[in-house]
Amino acid sequence: MAEKKKMVEAITSMEEDFAQWYTDVVKRAELIDYSSVKGCLIIKPAGYALWENIQADLDRRFKETGVENVYMPLFIPESLLNKEKDHVEGFAPEVAWVTEGGSEPLEERLCVRPTSETLFCDFYKNNVHSYRDLPKVYNQWCSVVRWEKTTRPFLRSREFLWQEGHTVHETAEEAEERTVRMLNVYADLCEETLAIPTIKGKKTDKERFAGAMATYTIEAMMHDGHALQSGTSHNFGDGFARAYGIQFTGRDNKLHTPFQTSWGLSTRIIGAMIMVHGDNDGLVLPPRIAPTQVVVIPIQQRKEGVLEGARALADSLSEFRVKLDDSDRSPGFKFAEQEMRGFPIRVELGPKDLEKGSCVVVRRDTREKYVVEISKIRDFVAELLDTIHTDMLERARKHLNENIYEATDYREFKDIADNKPGFIKAMWCGDVECENKIKEDLSVTSRCMPFDDQTPISDKCVCCGKAAKHLVYWGKAY
Repeated sequence: MAEKKKMVEAITSMEEDFAQWYTDVVKRAELIDYSSVKGCLIIKPAGYALWENIQADLDRRFKETGVENVYMPLFIPESLLNKEKDHVEGFAPEVAWVTEGGSEPLEERLCVRPTSETLFCDFYKNNVHSYRDLPKVYNQWCSVVRWEKTTRPFLRSREFLWQEGHTVHETAEEAEERTVRMLNVYADLCEETLAIPTIKGKKTDKERFAGAMATYTIEAMMHDGHALQSGTSHNFGDGFARAYGIQFTGRDNKLHTPFQTSWGLSTRIIGAMIMVHGDNDGLVLPPRIAPTQVVVIPIQQRKEGVLEGARALADSLSEFRVKLDDSDRSPGFKFAEQEMRGFPIRVELGPKDLEKGSCVVVRRDTREKYVVEISKIRDFVAELLDTIHTDMLERARKHLNENIYEATDYREFKDIADNKPGFIKAMWCGDVECENKIKEDLSVTSRCMPFDDQTPISDKCVCCGKAAKHLVYWGKAY
């Protein structure tokens, strides 16, 4: 217990300071480290393994919908970036520029990609000529650079990893279908793999992606009630295509402008996973994404037969991501480390267990213990991993549902924003001035106009009292 106490004391309680708890956890669990480049982080093996598993799962889902992977250059010529006015204005404050190559000044500045719409448009302009060339459904896995002033591990850094999908279609209907389809892929990933429930909806015009016709989002609620935008999908209409001169010969033998989409999910989803499921002892990893699903810990491993039995036990679980911790450290230290790193299941095996032909199984999320016959361990672990995923999802869903509040006037809205962490359902007139006032007064932003919840709770805007047009989920956000 002393080892556990020592490890836990190095993690600030989330009730005391949630932001510091988060930083302590990602550091103590060795997910990240700070680099000598301000605002840029090192993703260590334990953190990168999470991203690899997310990437593999998401890539499979993409390909099931017909997506193909490509890779675009890191640099964007300034003249190319400037072709879409709203887009460049939206990203201008965050752009990093290259002005020299070697020791020679460049004839034209090069932008280090903050996103790759412009490069894909330039590519499509030269590769889409006929309706027979459509659709193009491409994605790239890469890093992007945005010169953020304030950074936080996984949630916001100057360089981060993500995927960005860019598609081009013959009709507006096809583009809209793809936009919604990819948002659903993200929502399914969160629920089915990360055990994170989300709210799907449409962003307001103020919050939509620069240059997009519409932006759809999945919003997750963290343990402290703050929102985290966890994935977005954008319908560009034909705006980018017109700006970049993309045309194709249609079925009527006339020139037409295609319709485009873009969609992305980044390493900030790791931050979401930590803040939805973690506790004061550290990480609690969803089983389907955990790099190590089961850790086998021999007790009194120097005693005859224990280490051999633990190895045989680990071998019998080889279909799972299993680790045998046979290091020369005390069992207490190993238990504390397993809990801090969030491994879903711990299996303990000592001399007495061997005599009985059984082992002790401990689940990380609830710390429940089970005595299981060694001959039945494989089936027990398989079932328990699924149970843990389901229970984690339901706990997160319960937390989400219990922290959604309704407000019908500004006084009530302000009281909730000041005193009740979570989402606030309130009606809105559609005027950006009300949206700005709410943000300035209460540090609350519109998260989305939810697809599954547009039943009016009032006929008046919560801010100005004028006729309401939309039900909006509002909240404080990372």
